Parts: sequence; C-alpha cells; structure tokens
Amino acid sequence: MVAGGGVNKLFAFGLGFSAQELAARLAAKDWQIAGTARDEANVARARAQGYAMARFAGEPGNREVPRLLQGTTHLVHSIPPGHDGDPVLAHYRDQVATIGTLRWIGYLSTVGVYGDQGGAWVDETTPPKPNSERTEARVEAEAAWLRFGEEIGVPTHVFRLAGIYGLGRSAFDKLIAGTARRIKKDGQVFSRIHVADIASVLEASIAKPNAGAIYNVADDEPAAPDAVVAYAAELLGVPPPPEVEFADADLSPMARSFYEGSRRISNARIKSELGVKLRYPTYREGLASLVPSR
Repeated sequence: MVAGGGVNKLFAFGLGFSAQELAARLAAKDWQIAGTARDEANVARARAQGYAMARFAGEPGNREVPRLLQGTTHLVHSIPPGHDGDPVLAHYRDQVATIGTLRWIGYLSTVGVYGDQGGAWVDETTPPKPNSERTEARVEAEAAWLRFGEEIGVPTHVFRLAGIYGLGRSAFDKLIAGTARRIKKDGQVFSRIHVADIASVLEASIAKPNAGAIYNVADDEPAAPDAVVAYAAELLGVPPPPEVEFADADLSPMARSFYEGSRRISNARIKSELGVKLRYPTYREGLASLVPSR
C-alpha cells in the first residue's frame, strides 16, 4: 500500500519478456498492473492475466494510454528508441509528468552502449562507446530519461541489461528448433542475465530508489557464446552444432553487430548498493534451471 491508502500500480511501456517477469511478481503482491504491447495478440494475452492494457507501437494518438497511466506509482519502460528518439517522451511526456502518484521510474537499456571494450571489464563509470546508430540512440534515450526524472522530481534509474535469457528464450529453444549455431570468434565474450534476476534487481531498486542511478544488470561470468551453446547441448543430451568461424558465418546485420563488441560487464553495484543476490550467478545455473523435459 502507498501513503493515503492507495494501491501500488506498475505501468510498463512495453510489457515484454523482462517487464512481464516483474509484473507477475508484483501482481502476486496485489499490485495493479497496466501497460502497453506492440500488437493485439500480446495485448490480449496480458489482459487475460488481469492486466489493463493498450496497444502502442510508437505512434501518437492513443487515448487509452493516458487513461491507464492514471494512478501509476511505478513506471518501467523497455521500448527501444526509434529514428525520432524515445517514443514515450515524444508522445506521452506531459502525461507522465503530471502523474501525481508517481514515485519511481526504471528505464531498461542495454550493455550495448559500452560498444567494443576489447574484452575488458566495464562498470557504470565506464563512458559509453556506442558503435551503431541503435546504441547511440540508446545513450541519448538514457540521458533524456535521467534529465526528465530530475525535472519532474521522480527518482529515475537506468538499467543496462546484458543478454537476456529465460524460459522460452534460451539456447535450448534454438537447439530443439535446429537453429542453434556455435559461432567462434577468438577473444569474444558476452555477459548474460536470467530474466528472473532482472526482476530481482528492479524490485530491489523499487525498495531503495536512488535518483539518477545507472546499474549494470549482468551475471558473474561473461563467457564465449559457443561455450554456452555447447553446455546447453550437453544438458539436453544432444550433439552440439559444429563450430563456425565468425568470418565464415552468414549473419544478419543485426546479429553481426552483436559480435562487434566484446566486453565483460561488472555487476558489483547491484550487489553493493541494492543488496542483490543473483539466483543464477552464471549461465550454468541458469541453463540448468531451464532444461526442458523431452
């Protein structure tokens, strides 16, 4: 409950994979949940869970969104910026600014803003080094939200998420579908985070707001992508796909861009400041929790 006898209400701009995990936890604690999704099918699925939803794919003019924003106490935003910048600030800045009950804002960004660090460890003091228009837009959106939060006097936080995995979105799904690839690039490492641990970090921040804070959200062990696929195959009891050298891999421009940055993400701040204890500190524990029955 909040001061004055009201209820806590989470509004999620982009009630996707990560925000759904947080929403489910908070709904179990009697929070109201509202938000947006890009298409009607996802809107319908969320409504079936008891959430108040509107469709929003970055376009202006949706009258349902301002109505659903009323009474929001906590706002999480996971929609990536477009060519015209952040779609929420573009179309709903004034409506968010005038939510009298709002006490916390979380903007979900990406560790991609650090660009290529040559495999070095980075923390929140490391200057962003975006290497694409997409990550440049993320850096700009992060800054815009932190400025906005300061302007309206609501604690606003940026969460830079590592590669997200969880039930229905892991190496197992690609192995079973026959689409998994074991791409090898010398020196390449990625950091990852289980979706359940993302929700834990967000809950911890909600309990302990720190206006303007930026948090890296990653597990303890950055690892080569081919090693993760091989471990998943071992757990599944199937042969791993053959190794493919990065130079020989037929990748989409988007997929190739992920391999253009190698860095190790430090998660020390979520532990020291928020007291987070990861449920899945490495990909091994995380994958072990997701092994499908066959």
